Parts: sequence; structure tokens; C-alpha cells
Amino acid sequence: MSSALFQSIQLGHLTLKNRIVMPPMTRSRASQPGDVANEMMATYYAQRAQAGLIISEGTQISPMGKGYAWTPGIYSPEQIAGWKKVTDAVHAKGGAIYAQLWHVGRVTHPDNIGGEQPVSSSAIKAENVKVFIDNGTDEPGFVEVTEPREMTTSDIKAVVKEFHQAALNALEAGFDGVELHAANGYLINQFIDSESNNRTDEYGGSLENRLRFLDEVVSTLVDAIGADRVGVRLAPLTTLNGTVDANPEHTYTEAAKLLDSHNITYLHIAEVDWDDAPDTPKSFKVALRKAFKNTLIYAGRYKAETGATAIEEGLADMIGFGRPFIANPDLPERIKTGAQWAQHNPDTLFGGGEKGLTDYPTLSE
Repeated sequence: MSSALFQSIQLGHLTLKNRIVMPPMTRSRASQPGDVANEMMATYYAQRAQAGLIISEGTQISPMGKGYAWTPGIYSPEQIAGWKKVTDAVHAKGGAIYAQLWHVGRVTHPDNIGGEQPVSSSAIKAENVKVFIDNGTDEPGFVEVTEPREMTTSDIKAVVKEFHQAALNALEAGFDGVELHAANGYLINQFIDSESNNRTDEYGGSLENRLRFLDEVVSTLVDAIGADRVGVRLAPLTTLNGTVDANPEHTYTEAAKLLDSHNITYLHIAEVDWDDAPDTPKSFKVALRKAFKNTLIYAGRYKAETGATAIEEGLADMIGFGRPFIANPDLPERIKTGAQWAQHNPDTLFGGGEKGLTDYPTLSE
């Protein structure tokens, strides 16, 4: 039944061996000081290289872009060298890997950004949102986010430049491409969604204005490394980290059209994935399919059968399986053979060491 997941697919300059994606998942195990990717992370990603495409955990493009303790960056020479260990390990196992480029905007705390005040589209605090800080142990300490300051136009231009450089750094680190994180309530999402953006300049108000920052960042990524190495992740219907849009289906269909005009290689849709969340309406998926002609990836609550069906129906081209990849390093093999999926330990998702990261056994083990 899941054979559709095992067809090869052309993604930009890559020919992928299957349509199974390991989507980005924060694991917070970068080496300190300096938020540097390390050997342990290289082992973790290489263990999962059976995926057609791996997308790295979010990697901040600057010190101000960091939302949580111990997440990796991609702006210093040490960070580039750290990620090179990861990409080399994945490529040695025959895998392909994109870097997810991340700026969290207001979803952080001064303790994570050198005591600075966070920045956002507007000076609106994300309500009931917590991030974790380094509290001196390897157990994360959760704290409320603080009120951000509204970015000036020169702030915006500076961040666009940081994204440009991060894309170049990603290629230097050996990544096959980059995914722009424009989902889940982080900085770009804070500009897009109507309820988190009350600006009155060219970056606020109308939908065209609210999509301008996305447009400028995608333009600079394409300029830096080529459209065939750029993907974008959106989360149209999630209200994660406090971003809400008054008319999400219209907003994100227009966003998909905008991204299509840049001819980027893929659009990655993060669906609402908590247990009692509403499903994404099929009519909306049809609209997105019409709006965006290149590869469409969906992630969220998929099983092998539902993922294969989405591909067979033409609504998706690839399917991301997030948390299942944590406890099942050989997830594609398990899907192919119909083997049972192991369950991950929720206590070891963030921070710590090998336990809960690289010690999940494969079927053969």
C-alpha cells in the first residue's frame, strides 16, 4: 500500500531515492559555548539517512535568531565546520540533507540572546508561550517569552542580509540546499499573520505588505544559491507560538502563489499535528496544489497508508514523518516491511546527550 512513498523523485538538482522526508525537529544538543553542531548530531542524522530527504533542525542565522537553549547556529566559522561533520556523515550513507534556516523573532527570552530585547514585526508579546533557557543543568528550564520591539526597516534589511549569508554558509557546510522556516509562529510567520502584525508601513496592513518580508527573504536566498536549492516551510492553520491569521486559507494560498513565482524547489506544509486538531480541508490542499507547481511536502500525523494516499491522489509529492523518525532511525525500512514503529521517550527530546538521540535501535539491532 505504501509503494507510492518509494518512488524516486527529482528535487531541484537532486534525485531522491524515496518520497519520505525527515522534517526539522529541535533537539537542542549543540556544543557549548558557541552553539556548534557536533559528532553526536552527525551520528543521529547519519542513522536516518534512509530518508529521501532530511531537513535539519532549525539553525539560527544570527545570535538574535535563537529561541531556545543549545540550538545550533550557522553564522560562525565554528558552526559551519560543525555542520560539515553532519553533512559528510549523511552523504557517506547516501542521504540528502537541507539546512533549515531559522530566526525566531519574538519567540525567545533575553537569556537566550545575550540579554537583548527580542525583535518582531510588531511590539506584541506572544501570550502563553514559553521557551527554555540554560538553567545550569542539562534539563531545560522553561520561561515565559518577553515583549519584543518592533523592527525598523533597517533591522529588516539587516536580517535579509543575514539570511543571504546563512544560505551561503549552508552550502559551504555541505548542505544540499536550505529550507526557510516561515512557519510555527517564528519571525517570518509573525509578519505574515494578521493578528501578530500591526505595522503601518510597507510591511503591514494589506496581505501584499504582510507577505513582503517573506518575498524579500526568498528573493535573497534564490539570489545566493539558486531556486533549485531553496525550499520554504509554512504552517497555514497552526496557531503555534501565538500567531493567528484572520483568513488563513486565503493568506496562505496567496503565499503559495508568491513562492511559485520564485520557482523554488519545494513548499513544505506543516499541518496541525496535535491529537484532536482539525484536519486541513481537502479544498485547501487542492488550492495549494494549484497555486504551487513544484514539489509539495506535507508533514503532520501521517501514517504510511495516509502518506501514500496523499501522493497517489496528487495532493502531495513527499511526506514528512516527524516524531516517528526519533525512535525509528530506519523508519523507511519499517514502512517498507510493515514492521511496528517504536515509540519515542518524550523526556529526552530536548537537551541531554546520546540518550534518546542516537541510542534507538534499528530493526536488525
